[in-house]
Amino acid sequence: MQNKKTIIFILVLVLTVPVLKSTAQRFPDSTPIPAWFSDTAVAELHTLGKKYNITDHGVRNDSTVVQTGHIQAVIDKAAGEGGGVIIIPKGVFLSGSLFFKPKTHLYLEEGATLKCSDRIADFKVVTTRIEGQSLKYFAALVNADGLDGFTISGKGTINGNGLNCWKAFWLRRQWNPECTNMDEQRPRLLFVSNSRNVQVSGVQLLNSPFWTSHYYKCENLKILGVRILAGTNNGFEVRAPSSDGIDLDVCRNVLIKNCYISVNDDGVCLKGGKGPKADKDASNGANQNIIVEDNIFDNCPSLTLGSESVFTHNVIMRRCTVKNTSHVLLLKMRPDTPQQHEYVLVEDITGTARNFLSISPWTQFFDLKGQPEPRSFARHITMRNCRVSCNTFLNIKSSRQYTLSDFILERLRMTAPEGTDTALDFIKNLQLKNITVNDKQWGR
Repeated sequence: MQNKKTIIFILVLVLTVPVLKSTAQRFPDSTPIPAWFSDTAVAELHTLGKKYNITDHGVRNDSTVVQTGHIQAVIDKAAGEGGGVIIIPKGVFLSGSLFFKPKTHLYLEEGATLKCSDRIADFKVVTTRIEGQSLKYFAALVNADGLDGFTISGKGTINGNGLNCWKAFWLRRQWNPECTNMDEQRPRLLFVSNSRNVQVSGVQLLNSPFWTSHYYKCENLKILGVRILAGTNNGFEVRAPSSDGIDLDVCRNVLIKNCYISVNDDGVCLKGGKGPKADKDASNGANQNIIVEDNIFDNCPSLTLGSESVFTHNVIMRRCTVKNTSHVLLLKMRPDTPQQHEYVLVEDITGTARNFLSISPWTQFFDLKGQPEPRSFARHITMRNCRVSCNTFLNIKSSRQYTLSDFILERLRMTAPEGTDTALDFIKNLQLKNITVNDKQWGR
């Protein structure tokens, strides 16, 4: 009898464990998470092909001279010879916009700095993607378009040298409070577009003049162990306007892991288009299958959906530490854009924040273009297993422009001096389970 019970127990265990494991490896909509997301091996220098050290090809180790043309010539030479890795050696190298070609890579040695020129004239005007639209604007410092297998790696730094751009922006804003991001001409630090199998690992992205890293229509993108800092979070007295750490713009299959992000705007921001007909524009689209895990967000919003976004599907943020972040999860709902955010999971978050969850209309610079106000929704949003000390637990505003439904808040331990007086009856199918706020049970 005892043996029979043992056999039954083993059978139950064997049959049950795979089911539990499978459940843990699923996206919020219950589709399986591919094994690709578990492979976090970083690109090794010896696997990247022929080495092209820029100082061996006419580039001087001189931090006072802008050498855009000479560095671009090395990239072009590598591409013309079948590809290889462009090596930035120890030292500081100034440049304007650089364009990487098929089968080329970028590697920065420890102590190496690729530094952004602070003259806008050193950056080409190209057709690019910016603020949810495709138009003529300035190229980034590092650009890669239409590549398969592009990597940026090493222990060096890409320095945006953004101080003068920040000062100019705030001076212009003082003169004209309505000036937009693009009114003050400034480049991004990194822009990768229309590319597959991209990896950025190990490097430091510092003090970008504008958005730090922007990925548009990329598939199978991994950002591993990258350190991103800007502005007052990096010791400056001037804030770095719109210095978003990572902007995902119509991307699919993305892993952001083991990064440290401390900037003066959004840490990780999901974009995808804006405007009353944004959902009909083929240049726009969804961010889908995104995992943000094991990162540290320091004094910046952790995960933001919007403001230039249309569709969000299957996003996970887990096992992250927040340090005085303004929002753990922020949804910017534009009155001029149809937005659909669904199947978002935030779990196992610890630390301090000013707001745990924020949802509200985002009215900055919106334009209906004579069209009727579109309708938006956010649904199947789950936040669980979090322990956060915050000023405001839930900062959620109702609005006729959007509907909220199928929210689950469970196993949360919150400290919130401002209490929990928020009425949430406008959220359909809201589930509150095992929530403690200020050592008191909260919810129903």
